[in-house]
This record gives sequence, structure tokens and C-alpha cells, in this order.
Amino acid sequence: MNEASRECLEQAPCACLKTDYPVSFAIFALARSHRAKAATMLADIGLFPGQEILLMQLAEQDGKPQKSLCESIGLDHSTVAKSVARLERDGLIERRKCPEDGRVSQVHLTIRGREMTDAIARVWADLERQTVRDLTAEERERLIAVTKKILRNTAPPAEEDDAGVCATLSTLA
Repeated sequence: MNEASRECLEQAPCACLKTDYPVSFAIFALARSHRAKAATMLADIGLFPGQEILLMQLAEQDGKPQKSLCESIGLDHSTVAKSVARLERDGLIERRKCPEDGRVSQVHLTIRGREMTDAIARVWADLERQTVRDLTAEERERLIAVTKKILRNTAPPAEEDDAGVCATLSTLA
């Protein structure tokens, strides 16, 4: 880091990040803004960010073992366990022992949870519309292509991959 950058960081850290590292700052700002918008929209239906992903995973394949949920969305066990406990407390899912292996806990949507997936789809459709409303079809395609490249560049080495990056890349394919 040069002297000018050091002085800038001391005076206005965000301004320096924005000018010295424009791509990383743009990604940070976009992710933060998008997550905040999603959080507001999800709060309207009683969910926190990330819970909708678990519920939609179960809508695609109900009865997934809790460990599979961790792997498919790339989150650690404790994070998923907290979300599962909260969703269970709210009556959206239930855990049952696997009939073949009682050590395995399978996660199932309740009727209320299944109904919630319709509301989630509406929220994501509205979020998508708002996110891309000023983008052309070509710009949307380019954004997805560039995002894939950046995800590959920032992914941990294969031996360190926690399945999240692979899962993320495969969903953009």
C-alpha cells in the first residue's frame, strides 16, 4: 500500500476502498444492498435471510438429512442447526429419525412450511424483478457470466471447498 492510500484510509476508509479496490467494493456494496432488500421482503412473511433457502431445498427434496442441507447450501452444521431449530419452533419444519438409521435426523416440511414456499417464490420473483428492472436481457446474461468467473476466482481450493462454492457455481450453470 502506498503512502497516499495509507493517508486516505486514516481519513475516509470507505472512500479509499471504493477508489483503490473498485471491483471488490462494488461487489461488497451490491451484496449488502441486495441482502438488506431481501431481508426486508422476507421479514414481511416472517422469515430471516437464509431460512428461505432451507425451506426451498426441502420443497425440492423433502426429508433431507440435516447434514445434506449443510452440504447443499454450503453452511456449517451449527448455522444450519440454529436455522432448523428456529424453523421447527415456528412450525415450518419437523425433524424425524430416519427409519433405516436412527442416528440420522431427516428434515421435513410441515403443511405450513409447504405453504410458505409459495410466499417465498413470490418474494424471490419480486426481488428478481426489482433487481434487474433496468437491465437489458444482454446485461443480465453478462452479469451472470461475470459472476460465475468471479466465483471461480474466489472459490477456495478444491480440498478446502465446503461444498458451498460448488453448490453456488452449479446453481448458476
